[in-house]
Amino acid sequence: MNRRKFLKGSTVITGFFALNPSVIVSNNLETMSKKDKKTKNIIFLISDGMSSGTLQMANLYARNILGKNGNWIGLYTENKVSRALMDTASASSSVTDSAAASSSFGGGHRVKNGVLNVGPNGERYLPIWQKFKNEGKKAGCVTTVSITHATPAGFCVNSDRRSAENEIAEMYADIGLDVMLGGGDDFFNASKRADRKDIYKTYEEKGYQILKQKSDLKKIKKGKKTLGVFASGALPYSIDRANIEDLQQTPTLADMSTAAIEQLKDHEEGFVLLIEAGKVDWAAHANDIAALIHDQLAFDEAVKIAIDFAKKDKETLVIITTDHGNANPGLIYGADATEKFNSIAEYKYTNEYILNSIHSDFNQKQIKDWIYETNKINLTDEEAAHLLNFYSGIEKQESGLYNYKKLPFKAYSEIQKKHNNIGWISMDHSGDYVELAAFGPGSELLKPFVQNIDLHYLMLEAASKSKI
Repeated sequence: MNRRKFLKGSTVITGFFALNPSVIVSNNLETMSKKDKKTKNIIFLISDGMSSGTLQMANLYARNILGKNGNWIGLYTENKVSRALMDTASASSSVTDSAAASSSFGGGHRVKNGVLNVGPNGERYLPIWQKFKNEGKKAGCVTTVSITHATPAGFCVNSDRRSAENEIAEMYADIGLDVMLGGGDDFFNASKRADRKDIYKTYEEKGYQILKQKSDLKKIKKGKKTLGVFASGALPYSIDRANIEDLQQTPTLADMSTAAIEQLKDHEEGFVLLIEAGKVDWAAHANDIAALIHDQLAFDEAVKIAIDFAKKDKETLVIITTDHGNANPGLIYGADATEKFNSIAEYKYTNEYILNSIHSDFNQKQIKDWIYETNKINLTDEEAAHLLNFYSGIEKQESGLYNYKKLPFKAYSEIQKKHNNIGWISMDHSGDYVELAAFGPGSELLKPFVQNIDLHYLMLEAASKSKI
C-alpha cells in the first residue's frame, strides 16, 4: 500500500485504516512536521515497568533531595513535548508482559504474552528495527538488563519464546544490528552456554568490536559495529553501583546511551535507537523503593542525553514512555508524608543487596545494626525477629519474578512503609494507562490517547516511509 499517495489524496482522515490497525496519521504528509522537517533519526526510550507513581516519586526525590526538577517532568512544565496516555494491553490480556508490549511497538500488532512478534497462527510480523535497517538506517539497542531480554528483542526479532535468549543472541548477529550495549554474557559466552557455542566469535567474524568494561566505551572505533556486554545478566542497580566499589567498572545507562548515539549519529541515512531502563521493572517487582527511584533517575539522565542531541540535531524524534505499569507504587497520605518520603535519601543500597547480606546465623542485634547502617531504620524486636524467621525457615520463603534467592522483599517493604509512607498494590505488572511523551519532528502526530501498537505506525509515518 502506497501510504504517501493515499494520504496526499485525503483532506480529512479519522479513525483506523482497514489494512493496518490503529494507524496514527496527519491530514497529509506536508503537514506532518510543524517545521516541515523529515524525521531522520528516532530515539525510543522505555522505562520498563514504570507506573505513573514511579515517575512522580522520582521527580519528587529530585526536587526535595537533589534540588532540581526531573528532565522528563521538565519537558512537561516547559511545554516542550506532545503528551499522551497509552493503553498497554496485549492480545491475550489487559495486563501485558514486556515481550508482548515491546512487540506492539516493534511489530505493530498485539500478540500474546510471552512471544515476540508472532501472531496467533504463527504470523511473523517484521520488527521495526529490521524495517528501518532495510531502508538503510543504522539500528541499535541499549539496556540495563540482558541485551537479549524481551524489550530490546521486541524491536528486533521474531521468537515463539521470549526466554529463548541463546537463540536471540545469534539472531542479532544475523540481522546485523549496529550497536548493542547491555548485559547478558550468559548468552554469548561459550563457557556459560549449554551448547558451548562461542557467540562472541560469531560477532567478531562479522566485523564487530566487543566491549566488556566501562572503560572500553572510550575506545570504540568509529563506524564499526559494536557489541558491548558488561555483566553476566543484568547490570547493577544504580544506587548499588554508586556505593559499591566493585560495581563501578560497569557503565551507567547514560554512559551507554551517549556512546551509542555517538557511534550512530553520522550515518547519512540516519539511525534508530532503543534505550531501556530495564531494572526499573525489576525494582517494582521487588517493591524496592531505593532501587526504583535511583534507576528511574538514571533513566531521566538518559532522557536528557537524547533530548540534548535532538535539540542540536533538529531531525530526531524522541519518544519517552514505558511498556506497562508495575506494582503501582505511591506516596501515601499522612501528617509526616513529606518528611518520611525524604528519609529515603538515607538509603545506601537496594533492598536486594541489604537482604542478601543477611544470613541465618544473624542475631537480632546484628540485623538491627545492619538495617540501621543501610537505611537508618530502627527495627523493633518484633520486626527483627520477623525478618530473621525468613532466613531460619520458620517463615515460608518469598518467591516472585527476579527473586532468585527467595529474599523477603515484601516483608521488608512493609516495614519500610511505616518509615517512608510508600505503598505498593502488588509485586507484578498492572494494566493502568501510562505516560507517553514525544519531542522533535513527528511529535505532532501523537494523539492524546493511543494504543501501544500506534507507536509502530507513528514512527513509520514520521520517517516518511512510503510502505508499511
